[in-house]
Amino acid sequence: MSMSASPLNGRTAVVTGAARGLGAALARDLAARGAKVALLGREEGALNRVRDSLPGTSACWEVDVTDDRGMARAGARIRAELGPPSVVVANAGVAEGGPFGASDPAVWRRVVEVNLVGSAVTARTFLPDLVGTAGYFLQVGSLASIGAAPMMSAYCASKAGAEAFAHALRAEVAHQRVGVGIAYINWTDTDMIRDADQHAVLRALRGHMPPPARKVYPVAHVARRLVTAIERRRPSVYVPGWLRATQLVRAAMPPVVTMLSRRELPRLAAVESFEATGLLGAGGRAAGGTGPRPAHD
Repeated sequence: MSMSASPLNGRTAVVTGAARGLGAALARDLAARGAKVALLGREEGALNRVRDSLPGTSACWEVDVTDDRGMARAGARIRAELGPPSVVVANAGVAEGGPFGASDPAVWRRVVEVNLVGSAVTARTFLPDLVGTAGYFLQVGSLASIGAAPMMSAYCASKAGAEAFAHALRAEVAHQRVGVGIAYINWTDTDMIRDADQHAVLRALRGHMPPPARKVYPVAHVARRLVTAIERRRPSVYVPGWLRATQLVRAAMPPVVTMLSRRELPRLAAVESFEATGLLGAGGRAAGGTGPRPAHD
């Protein structure tokens, strides 16, 4: 679809977690389709580089998505500089792995805060704009929203919560002509996933998934599918497409996962001990703190 033909042309789109990975790829695809893009994230230097690489009009702000006041200030500047948003993508997310009992409580809590509370703060900040523009909110979820896995308790809990939040929000604002979609994505080639493979606990987790579920997808491919779903105001988008089928067997997944885990985890632990990973990837480490942060690269 050409820029002029895209319904995003001339619209303002907000992307959280836009400094790298999927967020940066989403910003590029949105800008390529003519949107004015507001990039939000924790890494000012990286945000600036993404902004400078985009065609058309864009701007960026360093902000923590869990900070209500900071997000409100960023929202006010976006409205003043780019206009009221028609599209908001709650993409910011972090992950950690390892046994729940050995997890750092602060790290575990931070995953839930960024992935779930941060999505709610994002929606609260921009919901009046989306009502005014009859806009669209996309919650980036995961296969973990559908089926929980061992050694990923914080991530699975937060992504399942974000899915439930998006469903509730969709029902609440449908009569106001605001669309709410959920993106269910699998392994995507970001620094988070590359870092995950360096840890035995997560490398083993992915290695014991069925072959189709192990595949890592290029970030540009995932972003392109998500932006097309935004254009079409889809209530859901699955990348890869076969993930949709997991909804049909959702109720059967927990006992199957438990059965496999009861058999495999002791065997794997005998080979290599499972330890907490901490927040994964450069983006996860940048998001690890709370409150205002100095500018950094």
